[in-house]
Amino acid sequence: MGYFTVPTLLAGTFAPSLGGFPMTWRLAALAACSALLAAAGLAGCTDNAPPSGQPTFYRDLAQPDAVLDAAAAQSMISGYRSNNGLGPVTIDPELMRLAAEQARVMAAKGKLDHDAAAPFQERIRKSGFDAAVAVENIGAGYHTLAEAFSGWRDSPPHRANMLNASVTRMGIAAVYTAKSKYRVFWSLILAAPDKHPG
Repeated sequence: MGYFTVPTLLAGTFAPSLGGFPMTWRLAALAACSALLAAAGLAGCTDNAPPSGQPTFYRDLAQPDAVLDAAAAQSMISGYRSNNGLGPVTIDPELMRLAAEQARVMAAKGKLDHDAAAPFQERIRKSGFDAAVAVENIGAGYHTLAEAFSGWRDSPPHRANMLNASVTRMGIAAVYTAKSKYRVFWSLILAAPDKHPG
């Protein structure tokens, strides 16, 4: 009965020569060619072009025609809440209107102030949104949603508002003004409707 040995590649201990090139070089070249062909083949399988531009949470809002992506804000805040064991928030049209009004008044006055339009609790009460709980974060000088979110997340009172276990709805606005050194004024309102009005 004949025995034969099978060569193994262990740290270059066996490298027979074939055609003037060591076997390990030929295997390495074969592996590299295979990888390139596989990558080229996979690239041909996709018909989706890479996304253009940057994510909307990095969009510069310090310009007259800039528009805040409220859905991106809702997703970002809900994701943050989820990472902290809390439920998501949904966009509420009335809270969006209230946030926009507050941000517009602060921008017009060039002043960061919870009471710029009116005291917060008064604004909520007069809005018709029957809130069981409502909190507000304001900001100025943040040019992107990512900056505003980071600023609020890194501030204990603002973080507490975003992580309020009772809130289920939100409204957010960013308003640009060239007349202020801050350029962009923000309002984020988080609330929960009263389940037992009256």
